[in-house]
Amino acid sequence: MGKDLADAIPECKALFDQANEILGYDLAGICFEGPQEELNKSNHAQLGIFVASAAAFKALELKQPGLEYDVLAGHSLGEWTALHIAGVVGFEDAIKILKARGEFMQAACVENPGAMLAVMNLDGDKLVEIATEAGCNVANFNSLAQTVLSGTAESIDKAEVLCQEAGAKRSIRLPVAGAFHSPLMQPAADRMDAFLADVELAAPKVPVLSNVTADVHEAAAIRGNMVKQITSSVQWVSSVQKLVADGVEEIVECGPGKVLAGLIKRIDKSAAVRNIGQLSDLENQ
Repeated sequence: MGKDLADAIPECKALFDQANEILGYDLAGICFEGPQEELNKSNHAQLGIFVASAAAFKALELKQPGLEYDVLAGHSLGEWTALHIAGVVGFEDAIKILKARGEFMQAACVENPGAMLAVMNLDGDKLVEIATEAGCNVANFNSLAQTVLSGTAESIDKAEVLCQEAGAKRSIRLPVAGAFHSPLMQPAADRMDAFLADVELAAPKVPVLSNVTADVHEAAAIRGNMVKQITSSVQWVSSVQKLVADGVEEIVECGPGKVLAGLIKRIDKSAAVRNIGQLSDLENQ
């Protein structure tokens, strides 16, 4: 993850080197070489995706000097990447925040064990009803055809049955450490609230959409929204719909993989979307 960019572009390698220095261990080695089990750990995955995404954005800027963009958005931890690109937090502070976020969320998984379920082809409003009945929560409104539920194992078991009864074509248990974006993450949110009290957050230079509200962050509300984000639903569908409604003509996903690009196309087939995640993506620009 990110290896070809780091190998080919010194400015991208510098980001991984800086992350290693801040963290005191070889995050780059885990991203580049694995093993996959190590990269899958919440603390490594969050940091690795952030650095790889920041490197992809840096590569795009170098490829297209004078690049202009009107609004930024990110999904879950990607919202911190968007805030970093917007100048709200510097690279070092972002690394420290995400290191703490990953540790806090991992600890909450141990304190409050849970599970997550991706459900295909059931209306989001129907899944809100199912979640209420089952005693779980909607974690991610990912697309019009995919919504993720989060809660205790018992509540997810019940929700899975209710989804089948409601006509869901498919549901998948996610291989995650716990019930992210649910009230079971409240211990992590409380710790993040205390941690962010000592972090200076600047006003964004470019508008950034909030996962919690699907609207543009007000500078004074960023800290509170990023704490709420840990326990709240990710309003990705509403965020993309807002971008399109506001006249955004092209959306560029910067980061490993093409998951968000795929979700965006499922939300609005007319959206022009491209992904910058590896060197070959730049060569096609």
